Amino acid sequence: MKTSRTASALAILAVLAVAGCGNDKAPVASGDQNSDKSPLAAYMGDGFTSSSGGGGFKVAIRAGGAQQPSEEELAKQRKVEDATAACMKTAGFDYVAVPPEQNAKSKFTDAFNLPPDKFAEQYGYGISTIDWSKAGDDDTNPNTKIRAALSPSAQKAYDKALNGPNANGSGAVVIQGSGGGPSNTGQQDLGCRGKAVEQVYGKGEDRAADFKKFDSLFKDIQALQKRIETDQRVVDATSAWSDCLADAGHTGFKKVDDPRTQVQQKLDALTGNKPPAKGSGPAKTITGPPSFDKVDSAKLSELRKFEIDLAVADQKCKANGYDDAYKKVQYDAEKEFVDQHKAELEAYRDEMANR
Repeated sequence: MKTSRTASALAILAVLAVAGCGNDKAPVASGDQNSDKSPLAAYMGDGFTSSSGGGGFKVAIRAGGAQQPSEEELAKQRKVEDATAACMKTAGFDYVAVPPEQNAKSKFTDAFNLPPDKFAEQYGYGISTIDWSKAGDDDTNPNTKIRAALSPSAQKAYDKALNGPNANGSGAVVIQGSGGGPSNTGQQDLGCRGKAVEQVYGKGEDRAADFKKFDSLFKDIQALQKRIETDQRVVDATSAWSDCLADAGHTGFKKVDDPRTQVQQKLDALTGNKPPAKGSGPAKTITGPPSFDKVDSAKLSELRKFEIDLAVADQKCKANGYDDAYKKVQYDAEKEFVDQHKAELEAYRDEMANR
């Protein structure tokens, strides 16, 4: 949580219309299989996790998040599908409203349900070993077949009608406003899917504004994360973890998210993906995951072996004391935090429950 939570919320809300409620699968953050529920999860939602694997806190911005959505949330997603189908029909295209239950299981669900050690052995961190650009490929989705039957020019028109004129091939959308948020004119065209989301969930600007009133709470949670990371018990456990990795032949890692970051950087170099520079603020374009189609296969294979070897060693070293030390500090700190911020947390929980 190195950027403001409101900015993060704006970015996620902006992309929600083109990915969050449709049939496309969004990438799962690598290493989430190491996450665990904590005292704050009861208030922040099922999508809230704090992982000893690094990366700090994660919050599901919309009800349902990465967990099983409620029946109320499923009903909203059905309305989004129905509205999208009606809009596409008006635009002259066929679109089948697919029940959300049909898309509940991603092709990678089984992989991410593996125990952490087994996942590491097969997929490393899931960064270079899984081509997330193919995550939305679904031969059972009737809309995939409908689109595939169109000519190249008709496919472009279909994509424009569905996701808006600013969507690129991976479903990303160019953000017109400053600071990574939606345009302040409210004229951003996110296509039939975006219009459907707004009909059911409300406008992105309004939803983002709702999060702003929780800025103080989010800042306190960021400070809590920093206190956990700088607790001497965690510092000592991190040092022991670093020494353990060095003994396994992986030197130079000082922070627990460093190994995952290094793998991502190596993959970015291979794919030509250029993430936003540090301190530059939220990206003007929210992009989808890069495709591996044009990556040198030999270099990709070498990177995958490196990732798996590193992840296996990382997992073993974390299990050798670090995980237990972190969890002890985290749970104690969060319990105290909940006691001190109960009113704010209850307000946030109730706000999210009404979405």
